[in-house]
Amino acid sequence: MTALTETYPLANGVRIPTLGLGTWFIDDGSAAEAVRQAIAIGYRNIDTAQAYGNERGVGEGVRTSGVPREELFVSTKLAAEIKDYPGATAAIDESLAKLGLDYVDLMLIHSPQPWNDFRCGDYAEGNLEAWRALEEAHAAGRIRAIGVSNFLQTDLENVLEHGTVAPHVNQILVHAGNTPTELIDYCQARDIVVEAYSPIAHGEIVTNPDVAAIAERYGVSVPQLCIRYTLQLGTVSLPKTANPDHMRANAQVDFVISEDDMDALRAMAETDYGENAAFPVYSGK
Repeated sequence: MTALTETYPLANGVRIPTLGLGTWFIDDGSAAEAVRQAIAIGYRNIDTAQAYGNERGVGEGVRTSGVPREELFVSTKLAAEIKDYPGATAAIDESLAKLGLDYVDLMLIHSPQPWNDFRCGDYAEGNLEAWRALEEAHAAGRIRAIGVSNFLQTDLENVLEHGTVAPHVNQILVHAGNTPTELIDYCQARDIVVEAYSPIAHGEIVTNPDVAAIAERYGVSVPQLCIRYTLQLGTVSLPKTANPDHMRANAQVDFVISEDDMDALRAMAETDYGENAAFPVYSGK
């Protein structure tokens, strides 16, 4: 078993590959080739979102990869601004049409709040409306698993209490220096698989000398150490790249980080995201 062949079971029995390809910032015109390259290398988990603007290209890459559809795990996300049932139902149809797929393996609510109100207003009812649309598409077999992204414990409690289907996944920001241990534990205790986006801290962590020193001890790169760290936390890791060389390197993570080094990475505070700090998921607001 390698990082590209290992899977986690979701609560409904669907299995999700533990290492995936993130496609944030890969433009629509480049996405198809990036996805084809990743699948040729061995990736089977491809993650996109309505907000990324590249569902068309991602879908083309999946359809033209030469690998049977049932061997691939394709995720997308409902735009954060959609907090009503009719809008969510229409958006699900639109995603499937853009992707050119009969079904997706996972669809998430991208955020508990619209991006311009991130971590602020109360959208509990709107999330339940969007969740109902996902539940219906799931029951119809158009989405094999459903989940959320950027949800905190209170956001999850709302869906767990009022929804019919518990979220199968919560995709959140997790990397060395930003490890929300309590939230990860909460999810895992409720059979909600955690997906770690930006496991390399959107690239900024490569300049951290403490992380570099740990990576050197294992004879690996900082990105490889960071990806392995998220895998050892029991999360699905979603590094983003359009570069095939980086895709190959990101998958070469079949080593084991010691408990002492895991503790050191968990205790780090690395929240300098450089020019990307303006994005809500990094600023927290």
